[in-house]
Amino acid sequence: MKLDIHVSLAYLLGAQRTALLALEAARTDGQNVLEDHLHIADAEVSSLEGEWGVGRRSWISLREKTMRLNYRATVSVTRNPTSLSGLSQADVTELSSELVTFLRPSRYCQSDLLERFAADHFGHLTGGAKIAAILEWIEAGMTYDPFHSTAETTAMETFAAQRGVCRDYAHLLCALARASHIPARYVSGYGLSVDPPDFHAVVQVWLENAWHMVDPTGMCRPDEIAMIAVGRDAADVPFMETPDEARFLEQNVRVTVG
Repeated sequence: MKLDIHVSLAYLLGAQRTALLALEAARTDGQNVLEDHLHIADAEVSSLEGEWGVGRRSWISLREKTMRLNYRATVSVTRNPTSLSGLSQADVTELSSELVTFLRPSRYCQSDLLERFAADHFGHLTGGAKIAAILEWIEAGMTYDPFHSTAETTAMETFAAQRGVCRDYAHLLCALARASHIPARYVSGYGLSVDPPDFHAVVQVWLENAWHMVDPTGMCRPDEIAMIAVGRDAADVPFMETPDEARFLEQNVRVTVG
């Protein structure tokens, strides 16, 4: 599927007038960036590779404090929806050091606190069948609520409240997958059917020697998502980081079929 992405942002930055951005569609497996353009008024821009070899980050230095940004991209998404139920999981002793990173608890995904729950509820299953069961449990119990959580909400808080936004759904799935000894990484991206329109968060799980994308909110199929970056949780992949405070002025994200 071909996706057209349009982003416009305006923020008032602090005295240092610098920011690190992660909002460009990644040139990575499962998608081809056909064209893209990032324009930031009155700014110097330098780029660096994203963590784990996925995506690109951009340092910006502004002449003035107000950042006005426009990003446009056309992305051909080549990954296809996959039935998870028949996919096997790897023995943890055979995982690479990079994959082991995505088995560990992280700031927002306290998988160690969910091991007993995962064993009690999903321990009779393995591999993709276990992930499918976790997704069914999330779908049955969670309520999408844009007013409940904050940027500091953890997977355990979401587990208790059973409500949140895409970020919270993704953290909960990552935590439960890791608690089940299946590597899972948090993915920031753009989704075709995200409502309300915004940046999106999904998950990749490691099954049968490959990463497989799943959207625990159920909003988007894998071929409707353009990846930006991957990490252990949202702390690794914010779309903007600043050394001091930034004040929101305007933000619009639009994804359409190309």
